[in-house]
Amino acid sequence: MTVVFTTPDLADSAPEARALLHTWHDYGAVSCFSGVALTVKCFEDNSLVKELVQQSGDGRVIVVDGGCSLRRALLGDQLAAKAVANGWSGLVIAGAVRDVEILETLELGVKALGACPQKTDKRGEGQLNVSIEIGGATVCSGDYIYADRNGVIVSAEALLPL
Repeated sequence: MTVVFTTPDLADSAPEARALLHTWHDYGAVSCFSGVALTVKCFEDNSLVKELVQQSGDGRVIVVDGGCSLRRALLGDQLAAKAVANGWSGLVIAGAVRDVEILETLELGVKALGACPQKTDKRGEGQLNVSIEIGGATVCSGDYIYADRNGVIVSAEALLPL
């Protein structure tokens, strides 16, 4: 069952929800998505993102604090295809993506700050399941993420059935 929502309506009905205040761009074929957050903190190294998309997503959302860097893409077509195949609902990336022509064909929600053709280094660096701050809001693994063309909100409690 697909639950249809808008983040403005959710924000109005749940004042405890916090907006991730960035100018998000939609890159996946799915512009409205939600799920339980799994957090990653990394800088110009997508080793953990690669590891996660190869696991079962169960409708969750990977939220990446990439330090807002637009110098290296933290997601490309191959990792996004893995995310689709493994049941991830989407990714919210405070950083860059690449292969945007292919991302827009994949049944996946992808929000990012921009695009960059450069791939990341693979140094095996980063942190998983840590509290991250994106756009003035703290996101923890286990929080609920709701994203649409209006933006992204996070809540410690489910605002809708997932």
